[in-house]
Amino acid sequence: MTNIQLPTPAALTATTLHQFIRERGAARANLTLQQRREAADGNALIYPVAGSFTIEPVSAGGAAAEWQAGPNASGTRTLLYFHGGGYLFGSPTSHRHLTTALADAANMRCLSVDYRLAPEHPFPAAVDDAIAAYRWLLETGVSATDIALGGDSAGGGLAVALMVRARDENLPLPAAAILISPWTDLECARPSYTTHAHLDPSITQAGIADTANVYLAGADPHDPLASPVYADHRGLPPCLIQVGGAEVLIDDARDLSTAMRRAGVCAELEVWDQMVHVWHAFHQHLPEGQRAVQRAADFLRTQMPG
Repeated sequence: MTNIQLPTPAALTATTLHQFIRERGAARANLTLQQRREAADGNALIYPVAGSFTIEPVSAGGAAAEWQAGPNASGTRTLLYFHGGGYLFGSPTSHRHLTTALADAANMRCLSVDYRLAPEHPFPAAVDDAIAAYRWLLETGVSATDIALGGDSAGGGLAVALMVRARDENLPLPAAAILISPWTDLECARPSYTTHAHLDPSITQAGIADTANVYLAGADPHDPLASPVYADHRGLPPCLIQVGGAEVLIDDARDLSTAMRRAGVCAELEVWDQMVHVWHAFHQHLPEGQRAVQRAADFLRTQMPG
């Protein structure tokens, strides 16, 4: 395991969060991709899961995944979650502290998908794994009305791509989706990449464009399953989109919500002042992170009563 040599923050404010992320980014700047993957999974040591959860690996229609069930899980209600990491790193392990918190607050269990990563498995491998896991849930008898999608960053875009593909394949759609700092345009050229560059401590336009090129491996960045901001969103279920005010990806979220609303989708957009990319991941140390997790859970309970 790669040791980043950063202390676990006892408490964070917006200011100290920005500083912490800049220091972490500097410490990881020269890591290889494999080391970045190991460092991401090290989150399981830095941010342990709170409470009593059962963790069980599973093959979900051929896609690797992990069941996470806590004491508050109710019946078959399932949060089908897709982690972030630019399609290059991240896993159910790296995001376990976040997914379990979301599921627990929403009284659900979580199926966190360990979709295949680029460059070994470029687009559309992640989309194929997402639809396979969703089909598997349906085939095991879980009603679509008992399924909500969740995802952060690349995983947020992947959740939208899954809904589009599921609709086009005439599958019943999930009840709702929570999209955290979603990356929805792999062309990486929206205005906020410039206007918010001085605010964002974690993402640069050049860096994320390089990441997009690795994932796309020559595919068209305007493909709606790679960049779902360009998709036809008609018929999709209600979505909560949360994005930080200090993110270069803020236009990805704004433009997705606008496109969804034009298509008649109930898309709620929340811009959280001073917050950074996927600030929810710091919910154990950041009050705004805890509130954002609770807000997402409240949205799911509203859309999935009973």
